[in-house]
Amino acid sequence: MLLVDDDPLVRTGLSLILGSTDDITVVGEADDGDEAVPKVTAHAPDVVLMDIRMRRMNGLAATAAVVALPRPPKVLVLTTYDLDEYVFDALAAGASGFLLKEGSPQEIIDAVRVIASGEALLSPRATKKLIGHYVAVRTSPRRQQALAKLSTLSEREREIVTAVAQGRPNAHIAAELYLSEATVKTHITRTFAKVDVSNRVQLTIFAYEAGLVSP
Repeated sequence: MLLVDDDPLVRTGLSLILGSTDDITVVGEADDGDEAVPKVTAHAPDVVLMDIRMRRMNGLAATAAVVALPRPPKVLVLTTYDLDEYVFDALAAGASGFLLKEGSPQEIIDAVRVIASGEALLSPRATKKLIGHYVAVRTSPRRQQALAKLSTLSEREREIVTAVAQGRPNAHIAAELYLSEATVKTHITRTFAKVDVSNRVQLTIFAYEAGLVSP
């Protein structure tokens, strides 16, 4: 994975935390987005841990640039409780989730593993609350678009989108709806195409916009 943060002490701390595991390897560091994009190309990390506020290219622009690469890594955005609209914009741009810097070392490790596995990080509760806040405040003009897309989903697909937005993993969704995990994955992939999103976080944002779930 690649660490992107303009604070060298934060990078050092994260490197020590993540380097203490057997299954996570830090392949490089960058102090802003300008430096991050070529390093992603050079090192091909599976996950990028991306700060938001940095000198020169910030985390929002860097996330968009990284996700647009031919073989993009997963982007896990670092944030705090009081960050502004950049958090929502980074998620909408294709980040796979975000992590509070105040999280414990184990929470950081677990978050990286979740993102690396191809899932989106939809917990903790503050994360979903923040997504819901920005959907309510900033995207009211998009509600009609979301409702139009919602009309293309079957009742089963709506149930699954709602469960994804509530942060439930595929295994739990499958058990609740008496489906196989493979069937759940198929439904989720189909809904990605129908509502024009690329990951579970964006699907969660859509669920808030369409009113399937509320903050």
